[in-house]
Amino acid sequence: MLWWARDTRVTAGIRYHHGPTEPNARPGRIRMALKSTIYKAELQIADMDRHYYADHALTVARHPSETDERMMVRIAAFALLAHERLEFGKGLSDTDEPDLWQKDLTGAIDAWIEVGQPDERRISKAAGRAAQVTVIAYGGKTSEIWWQGVRSKVERLRNVQVLSLADGVAAALGRLAERTMRLQCTVQDGSAWISSADHDPVAVEWTILKPRVDA
Repeated sequence: MLWWARDTRVTAGIRYHHGPTEPNARPGRIRMALKSTIYKAELQIADMDRHYYADHALTVARHPSETDERMMVRIAAFALLAHERLEFGKGLSDTDEPDLWQKDLTGAIDAWIEVGQPDERRISKAAGRAAQVTVIAYGGKTSEIWWQGVRSKVERLRNVQVLSLADGVAAALGRLAERTMRLQCTVQDGSAWISSADHDPVAVEWTILKPRVDA
């Protein structure tokens, strides 16, 4: 069963990529850091399973190495797991932060959300830092291979749930990406659809590879 929550507004700050020095750079010459690309999204959520209906204004920073698919999976994760304190972490820009996280008023981490295929050490570390951890994997066959590699260790972590998006979902979400977006997310009977004015709805389907075990 998915862990659901609520939200109002989230802003993800600008990230910087500190790449290697140019091959032909003179001694002492420093390569300028690449800035993240900023995307804006007006997200409307109609969640009939939770009886939750809300609009969200999102500002998302896409790291130079991040694909449209990965960025849109992050936005989908936000839509499915929204909470008033959920926000985008630095993710690819900082290994100490997840793609999304939720903290309480004391700074303790209530929820840690990873997108993609993190290794078992990263998941284990997250499980020790946060009350709840969600991994949203995607990538079809590569996701299956990844899960077989981490399964034995991750299954021991009671506060971790692992979801795998159906093959093709990430690519379909990536086609919705624009610098300024108006997105609608509808959730009903355990299924979700995300659409925009210029695109057909994308059915966001997933398999629960590992449920979280409540204490």
